[in-house]
Amino acid sequence: MNINEAFIIDYLRYKAARPLKPRELAREIGISEKEYPAFRRLVKKLIENGKLVDLRRGKIGVPSELNLVVGNISLTRGGKGTIFTDSGEPVVIETAKLLTALDGDKVMVRVGSKPEQELTGTVIKVIERSERNIVGIFQKGRHFSTIIPDDKKVRRNIYVAPALSRNAGNGDRVVVKITSWDDPYRNPEGEVVEVLGRPGEQGVDMRTVIKSYNLPEEFPAPVINEAKKTEGILNNAEMRRRRDFTKETVYTIDPIDARDFDDAVTVTRTKRGYRLGVFIADVSFYVRENSKLDGEAFKRGNSVYLPGMVIPMLPEELSNDLCSLKPNRKRLVYAVIMNIDKKGKILDWEITEGVINSKARLNYEEVQAYFDSGRATNRIQRVADNLTAARELAQILHKRRMANGSLDFDLPKPMVIINKKGEITEIRHTVRLESHRLVEEFMLAANQATAIHVTRLGQKFLYRVHDRPDLEKLEAFSYLMSTLGYSFPVSENVQPRQFSNFLNKVKEKPEEELINELMLRSMKKAVYQPKNVGHFGLAFKHYTHFTSPIRRYPDLIVHRLLKKLGDGQYPVKLAKRLDNILTNIGRHCSDTERNAEAAEREAIKYKQVAYMAKHVGEHYKGVISGVLNFGFFVRLNDLGVEGMVRLSTLDDDYYNFEEKNYRLVGRRTGRVFRMGDPVEVSVLSVDKLKNEINFHLIEASQSTERPDRPRRPVRRRRQHEGRKKHPGKVKQGRK
Repeated sequence: MNINEAFIIDYLRYKAARPLKPRELAREIGISEKEYPAFRRLVKKLIENGKLVDLRRGKIGVPSELNLVVGNISLTRGGKGTIFTDSGEPVVIETAKLLTALDGDKVMVRVGSKPEQELTGTVIKVIERSERNIVGIFQKGRHFSTIIPDDKKVRRNIYVAPALSRNAGNGDRVVVKITSWDDPYRNPEGEVVEVLGRPGEQGVDMRTVIKSYNLPEEFPAPVINEAKKTEGILNNAEMRRRRDFTKETVYTIDPIDARDFDDAVTVTRTKRGYRLGVFIADVSFYVRENSKLDGEAFKRGNSVYLPGMVIPMLPEELSNDLCSLKPNRKRLVYAVIMNIDKKGKILDWEITEGVINSKARLNYEEVQAYFDSGRATNRIQRVADNLTAARELAQILHKRRMANGSLDFDLPKPMVIINKKGEITEIRHTVRLESHRLVEEFMLAANQATAIHVTRLGQKFLYRVHDRPDLEKLEAFSYLMSTLGYSFPVSENVQPRQFSNFLNKVKEKPEEELINELMLRSMKKAVYQPKNVGHFGLAFKHYTHFTSPIRRYPDLIVHRLLKKLGDGQYPVKLAKRLDNILTNIGRHCSDTERNAEAAEREAIKYKQVAYMAKHVGEHYKGVISGVLNFGFFVRLNDLGVEGMVRLSTLDDDYYNFEEKNYRLVGRRTGRVFRMGDPVEVSVLSVDKLKNEINFHLIEASQSTERPDRPRRPVRRRRQHEGRKKHPGKVKQGRK
């Protein structure tokens, strides 16, 4: 008899409709005595992975039918846990009810609901520990040593026996693995698996980020070997089969230090308007399905960009050579050729495999210099007329997109300049140039056209979606705006244009950057999935990611799907499985993207802390970016560095925290510190172990609310500085 996991679970849930003992279940479904040992092993496996649960008197049942939820738990820095039911409803677990669960662990939770309130639960079993590194500071002891985790989500120090310490020195940053933790009233035990070095030593910060976020390092040897052989699969027949674009004026525009060029463009004027060609490296030709290269690319999900280094999705043999659209080299591409009218409407398009020969490798700065001054470098002279037409078209496309309500968050991104010795020489904001916007507009157009193309065919696809914001978050954002003196009406049918108009209203205001960031936080994250719900932020009904297959796995999948749609339909066998395949790929790639973004933010923070350690005592202007009960965060204007002004350093008054109004108010003076207020600070101290910067308030600007009465000195107040989660920095979201 062919009995599988799904059959057993469905039988218990629907047919039996009650818990049964294994023997009872075996009897009901006709398991013979000879088959029973194998059946019992299968049941045991289902219990171990949480798909079934052991009950009293030896019975087994389905968790969802017993008010139990099984899944991976997410913890906040404050210690609360969240898990989701099958219907997607969140279940909140208080710290005291976590048992020994850590962030990412697979757990079983008993749900206890309360009418008209959020679901709450209790962890009753840790089914499986997540495969994650824990990084922390090693403190040596006589009989045992202690690891103090960097990650505040790991709420206990970890004990390590001397024999398991790998000779780590006191104060070293190490990677530790938990070996035993069954009792929530005792500390976990573990062993050191790697010693990273002393905090502050060259390279330790980036190794810490790599280990903390479980980022991949070296490519496995079989993957490298396969990459080295890929050049041999290209032949003249393949070149002849494709559409020849080698005579066209095609060029790339990238950062000055880029090594992989995965997109090229060309623009010509037509009677109706413009013809835009977007050419994307055809990575799918070299990275074949189910190959070792493909498996590793899927595992990584995307490239990760840390200060001074890149962790690529593909080996250099592909990313920097065969697939890279280098000038004066024939390269395989996937092309989207669009005819666009003079108002920016895409009239028609063609998606085809092709071959190009890039005429120039340009960088953003030289293109911008050409736009600003009209002076052309030798490289720009080769494509100058084409580039001028491209500028015209990009401006038209941008104007049309903004008129349709598309959001354009112009948040400055921190840039860390590192010399050849690995030393930080400068920290500054990146400047978003018109040349950046030009490439962005063309990539958005190609992505949109590709998504519309497959939607019209009525076929399944992997979309890049951005769902509309939650009403609760919008209401919180609206209230926060009211504390800053702005009105932002909220409704269930809120449209992108409402956000766009509001951003225009705050342009050039001192708090513009902060409001942009707060609005971005109020929105959902963009994700990959086969269900198309549109892209709210872009105000697009159809959108995908097609233009970066060298650094994003979803784009590689989109190329493969297009090839399989040669006659407008997928093969029958694939079509039946495609929804499940794309759901899993989308979920995994959304997870790897979020992890990469978090790692990039953390890496920049490490570099910022190291840089500011050399500038203790220096004065800077900034803006209050967050307010808590023990102080307020300040982001420096020119550097983008964020630090804390603690209440214990303010000796002019006692301050009350008004959480609802996001501000601190002096009891006697009435002096107010609120989000968005400009202030001047000096660097008080830098803690490299905690990766924190402390500021001292020099002078609040005149816009900070203060009563017109003299201030009298008062004694310094001793304030408990408990650590709470603050809203945090948000990097400019990836569309």
